[in-house]
Amino acid sequence: MMGSISLFILLLHYASMCWAFLPNFWSRVLTLSWDSYTHQYMTEQALHNVTLETIKMMPDHFGGQEQVDLGRAFWKSMGEVVSANAAMDFLSSTRSDPVYHFDSERVEGSTEIMRDFWKQAVLLTRKKDYQGARYILGQLLHGLQDFYSHSNWVEMGQHTEYLHLLHPNEPAVPIASEDTPTCAACHQFSCYNNLLEELVRGSPEPLLTTGYFSTYPAKPIGKCSHGGILDSSRHHAAEGGINKDSTSPLFSPHHFLHKEAAQLASKATVRVLQDLRNEVGPMSFLRFLSVKQPPALVFVIDTTGSMFEEITAARLRALSIIQARARNHEPGLPGTFLLIPFHDPTVGPVLETDDPNEFQQFMENLMALGGGDEPEMCLSAVQLALIHSPPLSEIFVFTDASPKDSHLYSTVKALILEKQSKVTFLLTDDPSHRERVMSKRKKRTTLSPDRFSLYSSLSSLSGGMTIFTTNRDIHKASAIMEDSTTSSKVTLFHAESEADSSHSFTIDQAVRSVRLHVAGKLTHCVLINPKGARQSLLSEAGPLGELDQSDGLYRVRLLPPIDPGHWQLSVTSHGPITFNVLGESTLDFFYYFAVEANETHPGLRRVEGSPIAGVPAFIVVAITGLSTNDEATFSHVTLLGSNGEGFQKVLLNSTTSNWSGEELVGFVESVPRKPFSVCLCGKDRSGNELERVSTEMVQPTHVHIMVLSAPHLLPGHHSTVLFEVFNHGPERHFIVTAEDDRGFLSHGKHQRLFIKERGSVREEVRLITPYSTHAGQTLTVTLTVQAHDSSDANYAVVYLLVLPEEPDMSPPSCSVMQVKADCPPLSQCFLGNWSVYLTLKDRGHSGLASIQLAVGQGTLMLLHDEAIGENDNSLMQLPEETYISPLKQLHKEATRHQLHRHSARLKQTAHRLAKVRLVHGDPPVNISEWARRKHIMLHYTSQCCVPQAELLVWDGAGNMRNCSLTSSQQRALREKNSAANGIAHTLLTLVLWTLLGLDTICA
Repeated sequence: MMGSISLFILLLHYASMCWAFLPNFWSRVLTLSWDSYTHQYMTEQALHNVTLETIKMMPDHFGGQEQVDLGRAFWKSMGEVVSANAAMDFLSSTRSDPVYHFDSERVEGSTEIMRDFWKQAVLLTRKKDYQGARYILGQLLHGLQDFYSHSNWVEMGQHTEYLHLLHPNEPAVPIASEDTPTCAACHQFSCYNNLLEELVRGSPEPLLTTGYFSTYPAKPIGKCSHGGILDSSRHHAAEGGINKDSTSPLFSPHHFLHKEAAQLASKATVRVLQDLRNEVGPMSFLRFLSVKQPPALVFVIDTTGSMFEEITAARLRALSIIQARARNHEPGLPGTFLLIPFHDPTVGPVLETDDPNEFQQFMENLMALGGGDEPEMCLSAVQLALIHSPPLSEIFVFTDASPKDSHLYSTVKALILEKQSKVTFLLTDDPSHRERVMSKRKKRTTLSPDRFSLYSSLSSLSGGMTIFTTNRDIHKASAIMEDSTTSSKVTLFHAESEADSSHSFTIDQAVRSVRLHVAGKLTHCVLINPKGARQSLLSEAGPLGELDQSDGLYRVRLLPPIDPGHWQLSVTSHGPITFNVLGESTLDFFYYFAVEANETHPGLRRVEGSPIAGVPAFIVVAITGLSTNDEATFSHVTLLGSNGEGFQKVLLNSTTSNWSGEELVGFVESVPRKPFSVCLCGKDRSGNELERVSTEMVQPTHVHIMVLSAPHLLPGHHSTVLFEVFNHGPERHFIVTAEDDRGFLSHGKHQRLFIKERGSVREEVRLITPYSTHAGQTLTVTLTVQAHDSSDANYAVVYLLVLPEEPDMSPPSCSVMQVKADCPPLSQCFLGNWSVYLTLKDRGHSGLASIQLAVGQGTLMLLHDEAIGENDNSLMQLPEETYISPLKQLHKEATRHQLHRHSARLKQTAHRLAKVRLVHGDPPVNISEWARRKHIMLHYTSQCCVPQAELLVWDGAGNMRNCSLTSSQQRALREKNSAANGIAHTLLTLVLWTLLGLDTICA
């Protein structure tokens, strides 16, 4: 007991390890920094408050209600903004770049990026690409919030937001120049008054500065550091730091101003949201956040000549759903409607509207005409439906033909998992009508009996159904659509089984209007309630349920009063069945898998794609739909097999919850190999059991794909998406496939890779954006990887925005990442050398063009990585962040000594680097081909007798940057920082295991 108390006191002492506001809620748990504001908290509070403020502005849609259930989709949308915000601290492309965090006096570059984000968020919202807009907004808010923590704005005595950051016409504060000292030395944890006078009370006004962090870029003498024990630059003059990230003096030298900085960051966040609302209008703003609107109604319909009955059924069912929604008069916004027609070879167009009457007209205009051979382009249409519909959509596919485009199976599977949408296939494969159908289709080959297996696999993956019915019964079977698209629909149970089976499910008091769906051919079906009463549904009417039977589908409506507790359904069937239990309730949940991130940003980093099997992971659960009057305790989640049976329990850090959005965390010691869905388990205030099921099947794997660069697109320009594939299993061959929805891909659609055990391969795909492409369009690129000899597969989905081409006025940037000097006294300067590593980046869209050594007597060497397509072994320490660029490798090796285990790899990388040497007097060297991915690395070395150099860098638009290099930029005491980082890593791991251990004991 005393040991636990001592540990707790020690952990409190080492709190708040970060170099920005803490990324998310779990960062406070990891650091025991309970009173620090996080990016997540500030963003969630602002989104929630501005949403409620907007609802009050629209009494016609929300009836002036004081308490409004914002809907499940709102919490999902909020989570996307928060996730994009926190990801800026975890992504390899953004976490260490100072322009995304207002670090290292990159104020102008950071401001430019924030303004670009703002333009993109407005453009996407106006184009109704709300998911893309949410992603961009999260990125914008991260940098905006960091400004108040990383700059001296608060120390100036400012009590309002710095409006100039996003509004160029607002007054600007002058920025400290590169040669202006900003800080005095501070050798204490708490740095009071270490900013120089002109930075606090300058005349006529103070100068703006931000702190330098670590060794990239190098900090000039006399500048302020970020500070804290994780920042190596704090040892270099001026010592100390100015960050206000947390309330701990160990990690935030200006900890005493943390709350002031956080309050200004919160106000700035609210102002951005209000500005967005004013820019696009209240209605679009609420749609942007999916506030109180029913699930999207998405129809994918085969329009060949044999589909007359199916089209008629879909048309009538759409009308019924629209009329039912109109009768209910529920407060909120109308939902989204999409129609994607297809046959062979035409797919589309995508018809999307928010107007129910316009959608009904779309349906009326459908005609069953023509047709070709029996396969049709069904998966192409489903792909478009998934891309254009919002997350959590219900997609219904009407066809009587197998897929001609089966090569899109992996792409559709990836999009289903990415969007967490449910796909249901209604197939009219009626043998009695086969002869008539085939007369309308050109039967060129013998039809396979399992030709619909891909449909069944996709519906199973998504938690939907594949219903085999007939033309006669298609209208009755389509009633499943009305059950599945209510605004507060939740899933209580989902299972697939063979022949004879028995399933139990739990109904709680918060659930209304329960319906059971069974797809298959039943011969016996008995329903049993919690009191033991039985009803044979196929042979008798009774008090428990009412059966509506059609060929291939059984719909059972439980009759009131519905007893809470455990229900049971026992069935006998001819062949496999799929079983769903749906109810209406506001209580639901979301979840995602995450791994510990413990470098500069402690927290839980979301796992993109499918989780890796056999390694530890966290599962993060967000509860939604609890009102302020409700109470519920959630103890664990259960991992369910496809048959609905639980096989693994994961305990949660259980708390009593009475508000939506609370997140709980569980630790999975080893992610299971077999597919599973997730069931949330808890109890209400009366002790009755609660269960909710998220029906999509998680697909654990041993391969991982990570996107390293996702550029914006410009009409008429080439673009490159760089990615890396990691093999967590034995060496093997993989197939990588890239698909996009607009046909922009020009290279890399199909690639065969051989990857060694625990190795990786970097590859790229190239795109050409046509001149005719309109700004604001989004291209969806789906990357999938599949092992050649096993079921291991994974995916990554990349959204690329087409921007209007504007004149490129931004010069390239150059950042010193490491300086090494071994210089003797001046009289012996010829005996020593100094060197510097630096990176060049193009901040515009013209690309780096040429470089020249204008001043200096040393040698400039251009380094560019030729590792595309090559393998690398012992590449990563799983399951942590796996991609480390060559730049970062050399940087970390030289400054923090944390990658000793990768020393062999670093040597191999250095040998791979192609070298181009420049000296003073050489003409400019064209580097455009080497800089295709917008950045390159340079190495300059010189005798100590010539301690300065100047490098000129041009981009394709003629913008030039003069980069000054000096031997005095050397960093110091890196070994101290390495020790600090080692302590931090060990401490975070200890916190994790202690918290989880205590929670397990309490459980």
